[in-house]
Amino acid sequence: MYFSQYLRLIDVMARMALRADATKFFLGYIWWVLEPLLFVAVFYFVFSVILGSREPDFIIFLMVGKLTYVWFAKSVTQASTSIVSSKGLVGQIDVPKTLFPMAVIQEGLYKQASVFMLLFVVLLATGYPITATWWYLIPLMLVNYLMIVACGFVGACLVAMVRDFQPLITLGMIFLMFTSGIFWDIRELGDPHKTELLLAVNPLAFLLDAYRQILMHETPPDMPHLLTLGAGFGALVCLMVLAMRRYSQFLALKALTA
Repeated sequence: MYFSQYLRLIDVMARMALRADATKFFLGYIWWVLEPLLFVAVFYFVFSVILGSREPDFIIFLMVGKLTYVWFAKSVTQASTSIVSSKGLVGQIDVPKTLFPMAVIQEGLYKQASVFMLLFVVLLATGYPITATWWYLIPLMLVNYLMIVACGFVGACLVAMVRDFQPLITLGMIFLMFTSGIFWDIRELGDPHKTELLLAVNPLAFLLDAYRQILMHETPPDMPHLLTLGAGFGALVCLMVLAMRRYSQFLALKALTA
């Protein structure tokens, strides 16, 4: 299969999944933005109304963090089960196993594009102007995407081999939700060493903070750190592509017997 054919097939599979998903609900495509907004509303009520968060512009702070987190968490979780969920096709046709998680990730990318557009509209409506620092969103989103692809590939292989990894991945997403600064500002931990350590060991926390620095504070992210993450996740993607190609038949067998 040529690379151009591979990309077209991913796009077709993603678009078909979007249409099928939209037909399940009365509101259809509106759920692309409504669902993440409902997540934001629930957590805003808990952390702002009930717990009384004193974070300035907490609704914007929460939207930037939560909407970005949902993109990562949903894409990786769904990509992790993509090979097993497609085992009927996997058992009939010898296609690259990366095709299945990539189609799910591409579907999530299309949905996130509309979510980000809504976020940008809200930012402009609440007084956050478009500045030159917004250009840093391009490399930031690219690294974000590479992280999703890398984690999605790893998750898809693990779940295909041992189904017990599926609930562990879900649990891991809950852990990341509470340790990545979605509801609290990691720069207000009080100890700068703790902040630096968290940003260094938790890539998701760094990315969420970088989005906020760009969109809310007109501050460029730490580019050396961002480029290091991009190189690391890019290398992991390449490694997983080679591994999934080499052990394609093994993954197919494990998916069929899972």
